[in-house]
Amino acid sequence: MSSTDTADHAADAAGAAADAEAEALLDRARGALGEALVGSHIAAGELWLRVDRESWAGLARWLRDEEGFTFFSFLSAIDWMPSPHGRDMDSTVDNVLDPPEAKEAPPTETGVAGGDTRFQLLARVSDVASGRSLIAKADLPTDDLRAPSWVPTFPGADWHEREAWEMFGIDFDGHPGLRHIYLPGEFEGHPLRKDYPLLARRVKPWPGLVDVELMPEADADGEGGTT
Repeated sequence: MSSTDTADHAADAAGAAADAEAEALLDRARGALGEALVGSHIAAGELWLRVDRESWAGLARWLRDEEGFTFFSFLSAIDWMPSPHGRDMDSTVDNVLDPPEAKEAPPTETGVAGGDTRFQLLARVSDVASGRSLIAKADLPTDDLRAPSWVPTFPGADWHEREAWEMFGIDFDGHPGLRHIYLPGEFEGHPLRKDYPLLARRVKPWPGLVDVELMPEADADGEGGTT
């Protein structure tokens, strides 16, 4: 067996062991969360768990206290709705170089572990001692964008939840103080929602595009014209 084959065999064995460990963790999650666990996925030894919104905070406590996931990596949100603007948000130069075509909006599709709503919460935690990591998701109703805060369990989620509140308009019950990080206090709207219009693109081209010119058309002899 060559060194390459040996390395591949070792990698396959390590991947199979990681997947088996993730499967065992999924079994424990089913026992601990019951019907609150509404979706799951395993890829490259990492487990994704999707829970209902009411169990979002309980999931954080279970991961930390019972499973040893003590390192908080990040928390954010996803807007799965296809952009309603399409090429309408391209700059004037974009449209000259590549005129937009009228197309139907693609259907809404969600990522791994599924999803039933336009908005989802997404968070990742790790067990530093074992090297395990896990991604958590929860669906949020469009007409009631709120969820329990993870800050009481993972204090590092503070600024992440503030950003999700600011950029997506999600409220976090129990957060110690939702306030702006990037935007001025009087700012209206939530820029990371797919239906938020980037009005600046309608006013002027994006930087780097203003000097783009069309190539001169060739004459009958195949020589370029003058500009």
